[in-house]
Amino acid sequence: MRPYLITAKPGRLLRSAAWLRVWALRSLALAVMAGLGAVVFAVRCLRPVVNYAATRAAWLELWAASVTGIGPVGAALGSGLTDEFVREFHKARTGAPV
Repeated sequence: MRPYLITAKPGRLLRSAAWLRVWALRSLALAVMAGLGAVVFAVRCLRPVVNYAATRAAWLELWAASVTGIGPVGAALGSGLTDEFVREFHKARTGAPV
């Protein structure tokens, strides 16, 4: 090993490239976190709107079923999906290692 390799500092170009790389990565991480935060915020803010729309859609389906005489298909599908979701959630909750 040559002694000048131990004490030699990287050049100004290499140091500035390393500094730029570190700050570019930090900026990218901050942008990703801000983007995810914005998505979570939007989803949380839209939850009451989605709940209202789902309630109105269920009401509309029941009204249409009473007018046409055809049974509410969405209610049957929705209850089946809900039961399946509860089953999977319970399986994941009880089967997960501690």
